[in-house]
Formats: sequence, structure tokens, C-alpha cells
Amino acid sequence: MISTEEIHRHRIEEKKQNDFENAIMLHKHALYNYALKIAANSDDASDLVQETYYKAYKNYHQFENGTNSKAWIFMILKNTFINSYRKVKREPLKVDYDDIEEIYDKLKYDQSKSNNLDLDYYHNLFDDELSNALANLPLKLKDVFLLYDLEGYTYEEISNLVNVPIGTVRSRLHRARKILQEELFGYAKVNGYLN
Repeated sequence: MISTEEIHRHRIEEKKQNDFENAIMLHKHALYNYALKIAANSDDASDLVQETYYKAYKNYHQFENGTNSKAWIFMILKNTFINSYRKVKREPLKVDYDDIEEIYDKLKYDQSKSNNLDLDYYHNLFDDELSNALANLPLKLKDVFLLYDLEGYTYEEISNLVNVPIGTVRSRLHRARKILQEELFGYAKVNGYLN
């Protein structure tokens, strides 16, 4: 047997549904058109409208009869869109590991080709002794030396490129120059660079 309390609740719910239909649902087409403009595709617009109506119905007790129902439902739509947008922005980007691995392998291959081209360029630019001295430098020191002394990058740019602090860039450049100075002392003397 149904209690009078349940009947009362049922009647209140029916009244809420009727009031909601009469006050809010009449804006369905205008709401969808606006959702389509801000969501950019029909599926997202439909989802946005559905979420808006869910929130509006859930919070219908806050709506004051006699006020602008269209403004109220549009505000819910706009806030729902903004909150969804913020949520998506906060979520980390999800990528497939296989895609990343493929991109990494391609970049690694391209970089090795590029590095070989750079080395070929520098080998052709310098005498064999200079080229050998550069080739014998540890890779970390050689990168900084080439970027600073031959390519003209600043300490800050190199720091960003090789992802180390500026102090480390300076230290590596100093060590590279010291090693090259020691290795090329005889070369400099023979070729008249030293007085």
C-alpha cells in the first residue's frame, strides 16, 4: 500500500516536471543552437545540452518562477561548458606509447643524420688536426663548444637546448676550450698562431 507521504512526494515531483517542461524545455532549440556554436560539433553540442538539462532539473528548486527562464538555462549551459573546458585543460594529455616510440625513433634517426651532416661540415671547414681534436671532445663538451663558439648561441639558449643550468654550460665550455687548447698547442705553434 502506498503511503500518503509517497503520494505527496509523487505529486510534488509531477508538478516539478510540469513546471520544468513549461518554463525550461521551450528553450530547447535555442539552447542547442547556442551549444552548437560554442562546442563546434553536433555530438558535443547534444552532450552539452543534455548535461545542462540534467543540472537544470536537479537544481530547479533554485529557479524562481516569474524570472527569465531562458537566461537561467543559458547561464547553466555556459557554466557547464566552461567547467568542462577547464576540466579537459587540467587533464594530462593521453597518448599511445607506440606512437611516441615511433616518433622518438624517427627523431633519433633524423638527429643522427643531422649530427653527421654537421660533423661533415666542420670536418671540411677545419684541418684534420682541428677536426680530430673536436671529434675527441666528449659529446657534452663538444655540443656546448659548437653551439657557443661556432654557432653563436648565448649561454641561455644553449641552456635551454641541452637542458642544463647556465652554470653547467659555462663549465662545459671552459673544459672544452681547455682540452682543445692542450691538444692544439703544437698545431697553433706550427701554423703561426703563437708568437
